[in-house]
Amino acid sequence: TAGGTREALDPVRYLGNRSSGKQGIALATAAAKRGADVTLVGANLEAEAPSSVRVLHVGSTLELASAVQDVAPGVDAVIMAAAVADYRPEFVADSKIKKEVAGDRVRNPDILARLAETRRPGQLIVGFAAETEPDRDALLALGRAKIARKGSDLLVLNRVGWREGFGTDDNSIVLLDRLGDIVMEASGSKQTVADRILDAVVARLA
Repeated sequence: TAGGTREALDPVRYLGNRSSGKQGIALATAAAKRGADVTLVGANLEAEAPSSVRVLHVGSTLELASAVQDVAPGVDAVIMAAAVADYRPEFVADSKIKKEVAGDRVRNPDILARLAETRRPGQLIVGFAAETEPDRDALLALGRAKIARKGSDLLVLNRVGWREGFGTDDNSIVLLDRLGDIVMEASGSKQTVADRILDAVVARLA
């Protein structure tokens, strides 16, 4: 998966995030170059996906969840690089909401945890965690807590901010396994980072 989900508030506005989809697209591109049959579930992509992959375009978290649920049972590995909204509005207004009107939120389904719970034997589930924590030890603690909570096989942990991670051409990541141990670290172009992540994925599939 790639990009960032958007949760409509009304016909004019939405809740969303700054993910461009570049890292997920880089992963899809690198996997296709290695001979994989790739389906990319893209949420509001701001970069072009290669013609070598099948692209399913989605908007909201529920749409992404539905698409992933359809595709996941038949694949060897699921890499959840999309930035997914935790909450959505309880109701979507038919007309522009006025400033003084506030609505309730409801929690979106936990797609990564569900994938981990329902994966078939031999299937690999890779999650992503984008965090703004500047301290390395605290950042690792957040990643370890997330992989323990979600149950994925690997977790790509990367720090994001105003000028790093989202929307940029470069990335810096730490890859954790289910025990919270560091598998590897990588930095550089998102294509370079994608290849390092796929090296770890292929090693585990083998």
